[in-house]
Amino acid sequence: MKILILSGSARQESFNAKLAELAVAHAKGKGMDVDYATGAQLRELPMFDQDHEARDGMPTVARDLKHRFLSADAVVLACPEYNSSVTPLLKNALDWVSRPENADEPDLIAYKGKVAGLLSASPGRLGGLRGLVHVRAILGNIGVIVVPTQLAVPQAMEAFDDGGKLKDARQAKSLTKVVDEVIRVAAALA
Repeated sequence: MKILILSGSARQESFNAKLAELAVAHAKGKGMDVDYATGAQLRELPMFDQDHEARDGMPTVARDLKHRFLSADAVVLACPEYNSSVTPLLKNALDWVSRPENADEPDLIAYKGKVAGLLSASPGRLGGLRGLVHVRAILGNIGVIVVPTQLAVPQAMEAFDDGGKLKDARQAKSLTKVVDEVIRVAAALA
């Protein structure tokens, strides 16, 4: 089984990139074929513009990301929260992946029936939970099966040790539960 893990933050020392990297390590430890899409890779996507798309077609970088989604059996998203919602970087990536490459392609082919799990870390007291509500709604509306288990890490500035691991054993266990549930549900649906 192949799992795509995506960090929705391009910031250096991103808390959500740290969560994504922990998810990568856990999924690899479970024997999964893991593809890690970093926030820096997402930053290469142009802002979605339907006029630009109609004139020039889907940019190569967007097509490549879409094919990474298509080849994955499941997805885990590490989702930063900006102003109680999804980040522009993550939303832009989700929008590009939703686009058809030709008129014969079924709608939302990269998303329909895909299993996803959500992670978030934030300096605030809710750990990005408000943003996860919006990401869950977006994904659910485009046909993604989002597992109910999720992780929101509050006060992220103190949550990680120098090696990038979560200090709180319960949070670390919750992260593995999210990844494990995504794997279990995707396997059951395969």
